[in-house]
Amino acid sequence: MQVIANREALAEAITIAQGVVASRTPKPILQCVKLSATTDGLLLTATDLEVGIRCMVKQVDVTAPGEAVVPADKLSQIVRESADETLQVESDAERCHIRGQDSHFQMYGQDPRDFPPVAELEGAPDLEVEAGILHKLIGQTLYAAAKENTRYAINGILWERKGKKLQLVATDGRRLARASGAVQKSSGADSSVIAPAKSMSVLLRLLTDPAATVGVKFLPNQLVIQCGQATLSSALAEGSFPDYEQVVPRDNEKKVELDTQEFYSAVRRAALLTGDQSKGVRLSFKRDALVLSSRAPEQGEATISMKVQYAGEPIEIGFNPTFLTDALKVLDAPMVTLELKEANRPGVLRMGQDFLYVVMPVSLS
Repeated sequence: MQVIANREALAEAITIAQGVVASRTPKPILQCVKLSATTDGLLLTATDLEVGIRCMVKQVDVTAPGEAVVPADKLSQIVRESADETLQVESDAERCHIRGQDSHFQMYGQDPRDFPPVAELEGAPDLEVEAGILHKLIGQTLYAAAKENTRYAINGILWERKGKKLQLVATDGRRLARASGAVQKSSGADSSVIAPAKSMSVLLRLLTDPAATVGVKFLPNQLVIQCGQATLSSALAEGSFPDYEQVVPRDNEKKVELDTQEFYSAVRRAALLTGDQSKGVRLSFKRDALVLSSRAPEQGEATISMKVQYAGEPIEIGFNPTFLTDALKVLDAPMVTLELKEANRPGVLRMGQDFLYVVMPVSLS
């Protein structure tokens, strides 16, 4: 293999590939990236056996096709620290050489034949959606997925394809986020899969051009997504996703429209005086007024007031402020609706018809 590659384009592709490289593994080859030079360009491939990435670099001049497998972290460091506009990458039977104007690096690699296969999107996609819409849907749900849980299904995001709508749902048992958006094309029957959170975090980095079209293929045990010159493949999470419709309150009659940014700022400020023993922020609603308060032993108290249009019965309810700010900071509408019933019942944040967030209250006693 021998190629001359644009350094910036190569660095960007390596950064994407590193998102799936295994940090700890008994298999050293999984800490590597595979370089494949073809007439189409230089293809970088990485996988941890659950998530895989294929990223094509077009800004290259391929002199001799071939393959090499080298440690991803060292390759990244060499390319990132270089000041050259282009780098020459070539390989022989044992080593990979990277040359700049005043530098020459030699890295020992592994046999490309031992590198695990990584799926590509074959045939027509089952779904096509704008990258900007998909980025928003993932951003509005990913934070609510469980971080550590024996129920592996809720460690991921549920994808539901319903006609011309794509709906994403995530929950950790204490909160639930659901976001939906329109798709450009959809073929085949309605379906649902659970994608691991790690693969969704990597996918967010690929969705840099909001106007780009993203192709999605639903396979029996994989989700394959193509965006531009990159293809992400992900094993599906095992298990059944909870029946989330059962936890969405239907009878929260107390409703108030809130300025999204003002409410976000008020919750953040009230959260400044919370502690390990008092993690909740109290929301006190009365006619046309909302008072947020918090108290931390041996630290002090905070009180934040907001004018709101509220005509219901007075109510006080406590929420984990992080759970509120996680949702508020990813909403792009000027106003959000908060729906409540009682102090010990879940609250619901809504943004039109496309976003819903259920959050359990906390005790303030």
